[in-house]
Amino acid sequence: MEIKSATFVISSPKVDLCPKTEMPEYAFIGRSNVGKSSLINMLTGQKNLAKTSNTPGKTQLINHFLINKEFYIVDLPGYGFAKVSQNTRNVWEKMIENYLKERTNLITVFVLIDSRHEPQNIDLEFLRKLGEWEIPFNVIFTKADKSTQRDAARNAKMFIEAMKKEWEFIPRSFMTSSVKFLGRKDILGYIEELNTEYAEAIKEGKS
Repeated sequence: MEIKSATFVISSPKVDLCPKTEMPEYAFIGRSNVGKSSLINMLTGQKNLAKTSNTPGKTQLINHFLINKEFYIVDLPGYGFAKVSQNTRNVWEKMIENYLKERTNLITVFVLIDSRHEPQNIDLEFLRKLGEWEIPFNVIFTKADKSTQRDAARNAKMFIEAMKKEWEFIPRSFMTSSVKFLGRKDILGYIEELNTEYAEAIKEGKS
């Protein structure tokens, strides 16, 4: 897939205010400081599309980016939130849950996992929630350039093995580096596949 255009559309404090559209959406989420904004910028080929920060918890709203005027990338606040009040944390959690449950054009959630670390329960617990809510997801391992290739691969394998203890089906996963553009072609190719399937399903539904 060639990215011809990528534009910021809107930041929404709740799902009701998100764009009214049938275009497919792909949400990106992960723990604070997992490299989500850098990954989105790498995928779209724009350095400053998603705001990057050294301060965890920078993303606080549901951010929509229109890609090729065909689909949306959605940047969600991280879980395992930064140093915020319990009330703010509850608001963010509810906002994320409502978006994931109610957004009918959401195709899949890309859950970002830091490849520098062994499996973290907070990540596995979030996947359990997605399972309970029956929301499709894929896993993206980030920051492969921050450690050795062997360590990143080992940690990814350990995470998948941990998933296999609870999941019958393991979705497709991707290893990425925003610095080296690792994984970009594979992820965009996968999104293109899903876009095609979604378009065919919409066409059949209207025929």
